[in-house]
Amino acid sequence: MSPRRSYDQYCSAARALDVVGDRWTLLIVRELLAGPRRYTDLHADLPGVSTDVLAGRLRDMERDGLTTRRRLPPPGAAYVYELTPRGRELLPVIQALGKWGEGELGERTPTDAVRAHWFALPLLRSLEGEGLVEVRLEEGDFHLYLGEAEGPVLGGGRAPREPDARLSLDADTGAAVARGELGLLDAVRAGRIEVTGEGTLAKELREA
Repeated sequence: MSPRRSYDQYCSAARALDVVGDRWTLLIVRELLAGPRRYTDLHADLPGVSTDVLAGRLRDMERDGLTTRRRLPPPGAAYVYELTPRGRELLPVIQALGKWGEGELGERTPTDAVRAHWFALPLLRSLEGEGLVEVRLEEGDFHLYLGEAEGPVLGGGRAPREPDARLSLDADTGAAVARGELGLLDAVRAGRIEVTGEGTLAKELREA
């Protein structure tokens, strides 16, 4: 494990960048916001990262108290990585970066990778209240936990129980929301996001 590099500046921003400023670190945090994940899953959803760099970043993040590693019980018997409470505190940092970066997205190019759950954080920024939201796109499904103080804020696949609201949209709508060009409620009113479900959140979205 290599020693942590430092800017050697007595400034909280510099100290924070000592910990999370390396390439890929915050994107690993983004992936682990979905809860515990195996190394192979992380590598698959971080296209472009080498196995050596990913392994090194995970070691550094464990050393710095951002993640932990544990072994799943049989029959899984695989190691998973998950965020510590301090690691989860980076959610508003990533959300602020995402909001700041909306204008940098532009139109998707042929070389741009995309994963369905990458639309989760822009939607999370647009939703208020509490509850479980399932999101369906042609590219895949994911779910969001609104108002959760601890644990994952999103997950891959269908919701583990009946959601409070279910949103169905296409990738173009998700991209427009991610770029800040289209508000979530405006998309619902325009029929670009279909809202189903009988929970309070679903009813509020349909009536907004």
